[in-house]
Amino acid sequence: MNWARLVLIAAIVAGTTYVGSWFLALPHPAAVAWKGAGVALLAVYAALAARGSARPLIAAVMAFGALGDVLLETHGLIVGALAFLAGHLTAIWLYLSQRRAGPTAADWAVAGALIPLITVTAFLLPPDRAGAPGIAFYALGLSAMAASAWLSRFPRTLTAAGALMFAVSDLLIFLRTGRRELDGFPMGLAVWGLYFAGQTMIALGVVRGGASARKT
Repeated sequence: MNWARLVLIAAIVAGTTYVGSWFLALPHPAAVAWKGAGVALLAVYAALAARGSARPLIAAVMAFGALGDVLLETHGLIVGALAFLAGHLTAIWLYLSQRRAGPTAADWAVAGALIPLITVTAFLLPPDRAGAPGIAFYALGLSAMAASAWLSRFPRTLTAAGALMFAVSDLLIFLRTGRRELDGFPMGLAVWGLYFAGQTMIALGVVRGGASARKT
């Protein structure tokens, strides 16, 4: 029995059905557990399916993501963001240790452009300017994660694309913050959909990249 595949299916089911919990009068602990279940199961999947030195790192990246999902609901934005930032730093370590062979000048240009683009955009989005520096600090880690994913050997159509989706999801959060007119179902669906799909693609890319490396 392929336990890794079963766990991956369970993760996708948990992550996609979480949207349905928004319409249910669930106790707060149940809603929080449902939110964290999808990425927590991705951490288990990564621990089962990834190989070599990437295994503990990608499992930790997903575990920090699940922790962030829970802490956002239980301890607020700042504490949750710190958990996500820890995940970004771990991901940077993973991606830089698994760099693409012979990156081109265009590769470096894309990676270099992502950092100021994401960081400056994040700084400009929130209407409450007092919180903008803290958001920019977090976004610096987020952008470095996306840039290092682009330079890694893992499939760009999965891992790098997933990292960029994660970044866009966070930028939508910064755009939504303080703007009640944007705090509705369509924005929530975009934020969660991009985030969870991005995390899933990141995990799949690292796992499949490891499988490709074993075949070469």
